[in-house]
Amino acid sequence: MQQTWRWFGPHDFVSIDDMCQAGVQGVVSALHDHPPGIVWTPTDIAQRQHEIATMKDGSPSGLKWDVVESLPVSEDIKRQTNNWQTDIAAYKESLTNLHNAGIEIVCYNFMPVLDWTRTDLAHRLANGATCMRFDLIDFAAFDLHILKRAGARDDFPADVIDAATQRFDQMTDEQRIDLNKNIVCGLPGAADSMTLDNVRAHLAAYDNISPDQLRKHLVSFLEQVAPHAQELGIRLCCHPDDPPFSLLGLPRVMSTEADYQYIMDAVDIPANGVTLCSGSLGARPDNNLAGIMDRLGDRVHFIHMRNVQRESDDIIGSFHEAEHLGGGTDMVALIAAIIRQEKKRRKEGRPDVSIPFRPDHGQDILDDLGRNPQPGYPSIGRLKGLAELRGIMTALEHTEFGLDS
Repeated sequence: MQQTWRWFGPHDFVSIDDMCQAGVQGVVSALHDHPPGIVWTPTDIAQRQHEIATMKDGSPSGLKWDVVESLPVSEDIKRQTNNWQTDIAAYKESLTNLHNAGIEIVCYNFMPVLDWTRTDLAHRLANGATCMRFDLIDFAAFDLHILKRAGARDDFPADVIDAATQRFDQMTDEQRIDLNKNIVCGLPGAADSMTLDNVRAHLAAYDNISPDQLRKHLVSFLEQVAPHAQELGIRLCCHPDDPPFSLLGLPRVMSTEADYQYIMDAVDIPANGVTLCSGSLGARPDNNLAGIMDRLGDRVHFIHMRNVQRESDDIIGSFHEAEHLGGGTDMVALIAAIIRQEKKRRKEGRPDVSIPFRPDHGQDILDDLGRNPQPGYPSIGRLKGLAELRGIMTALEHTEFGLDS
């Protein structure tokens, strides 16, 4: 298992030096200022590689850009509207340029409009740490009473609607503003400029697209892009929906093991693979992460190690970001499944034996608090998570006490 760390570029408050001191073995990054549909040029890719390879004092970091997360898929490709074939061509050209720069793993997602959704970006826990949280009642209050989406009442049971109405009535104006900002934060490029009318316009563009239609569009994208990636030697890996259920009336098609199996069967080549995110998939009680790794492991190209604590047993329910060993996913069982897969690959002589993973998200603790990091990406909280995961890996791989003992 290759230990990697996500880096958002020179403006990330976590520096290359910090990653070196954390002992990571590779970097996950992207050209975050490039909107979907824009070609990633060799010059821009080389610049990011140089930034990763250089410490503050100019000395070599020993790190390199190992995984792209993400090369974004445009909304036009997802909807098959406007010049979506031009965007496909740009995507394939970017893949070629990444291959020429020596990068072999590209993560992407196919979530319409929202990349991720939380209602609270700094939920306070009993020990004083903070974490991101999705509260179903708060989300329903936003959908019903702030966004006022047509058809929203049809998407929630009566008890949730009643609780959301009561919750909204008790909110202060400031709390309503914060809730709106937190949810809109998951819109790519939203920043502070996205208005409710903008959100409504984005949603309206999917009014006539069903989950089955979106799934067909995903397969169409892969039929054109995955063979090109295969020829280049690039491994594509789709990130699951976050959270793994429909929101705001939008179709979502990458929430379960069956969803992954469908697209892998539809475009059955090694380059078409999985980003196994234990946090996103773990927010549903019917997703068994170790089982998914055992069954789909041959096509798992990248892993996010994250844990969430579900607050109900419902498919659609509240959850919060837990400590890496403290949520609903059995991390020991999952890492054991990953190690089994790597041993299998080693016996088969595959070149991609060591699967890159990163400690995804983390709770804000100690000096993280008050530093206003990228939501979900504190330095100390992630380092704590990485240390815990390293401990499990070390024990399971130990020659005397581990899986081979």
